[in-house]
Amino acid sequence: MNIHEYQAKAILKSFGVPVPQGHVAHSPVEAKEIAKSLPGDVFVLKAQIHAGGRGAGHFVGEPASGGVRIVRSAAEAERVACEMMDRVLVTRQTGPSGRLVRRLYVEAGCAIARELYLSLLIDRATRSLVIVASPDGGMDIEDVAARTPERILRVAVDTGLGLMDYQARNLAVGLGLSGRLIQSFAALVRAACNAFARLDAALIEINPLVVTEGGDLLALDAKMGFDDNALFRHADIEELRDENEEDPREVEASRFGLSYVGLDGTIGCMVNGAGLAMATMDIIHAQGEAPANFLDVGGGATRERVTAAFRILLADPQVEGVLVNIFGGIMRCDLIAQAVIAACGEVGLKMPLVVRLAGTNVEEGQAMLEASGLPVTVAQDLGDAARKIVAAVRARRTV
Repeated sequence: MNIHEYQAKAILKSFGVPVPQGHVAHSPVEAKEIAKSLPGDVFVLKAQIHAGGRGAGHFVGEPASGGVRIVRSAAEAERVACEMMDRVLVTRQTGPSGRLVRRLYVEAGCAIARELYLSLLIDRATRSLVIVASPDGGMDIEDVAARTPERILRVAVDTGLGLMDYQARNLAVGLGLSGRLIQSFAALVRAACNAFARLDAALIEINPLVVTEGGDLLALDAKMGFDDNALFRHADIEELRDENEEDPREVEASRFGLSYVGLDGTIGCMVNGAGLAMATMDIIHAQGEAPANFLDVGGGATRERVTAAFRILLADPQVEGVLVNIFGGIMRCDLIAQAVIAACGEVGLKMPLVVRLAGTNVEEGQAMLEASGLPVTVAQDLGDAARKIVAAVRARRTV
């Protein structure tokens, strides 16, 4: 689960990470009042969407606009907020459809001397928290890594020992910091590590982490993501979820405990087991088409969950055909057949459907599908299923 910048900054501030003063605004008038309350005479208005590249983005119909604006008065803050709120912002991460800006973060400006990069994430290879830092902040870290990999610093943090003082100091020196900034950086990264561990975070990214002309460190931007499987321990974090920023298909799937990720293809997939789901997606690609989703209904899914999963697939406008691939171990094939029949009756089946069942009660499940009167194609194995759904989708396109 991801959260907005203003939420991430509030959390990091509570753990001791220094951030500029700012507040979230839900209207242009509120943006003006916040600017009045902030120190200084330079303010920054930032569109709050779950996507990076906001400053380089543009609002639909205005190619010269951007999702991060500098203003120099409260009146200008109100005027610019009018130009940004309730508009669709397009960035390199949103895709051409963009995201609707429903709120702005109004922040006090600061004089920047240097921009650094800092992030914390889980490295699956070392099974540890890893700190990634670079003296080249304010840029895409992927671009920095591609052009100048030597400027990417990495430190693995031992789970039992935590961040060691020498590691924090070495990072600071590697970033070109000196004097009191070394201790300031060590305190900041230690606070970020504490937040990461305490809140079961999956990502903390501060880009840029700036050194001000006054010699202070400030987290000028912040992203935080959390492990969905640990949210039951953090009800206060779960309340920060903004479903407007999520794929509505994924939101609906989460209500039924389904593992769903929307993709760009046209063949909907419903599978039990993550490994089998990945294999199903791969074999669709091998046949020259692309899956519309990753969908794992789980080994012990109920009829209600399976029906919900099928309903999500059929309601997706980009889906041209559906492949159901079930291995009945814990999951019974007759239960899958019941759910497929129920969902088709509820939503209506207007596209090719190929079902491959194997395992527990497979004969009963196949008999139920054949007796249903639905235009269902039964496949004998995974390769047969992929060939049949691809052929059916392509034939439908030519009609």
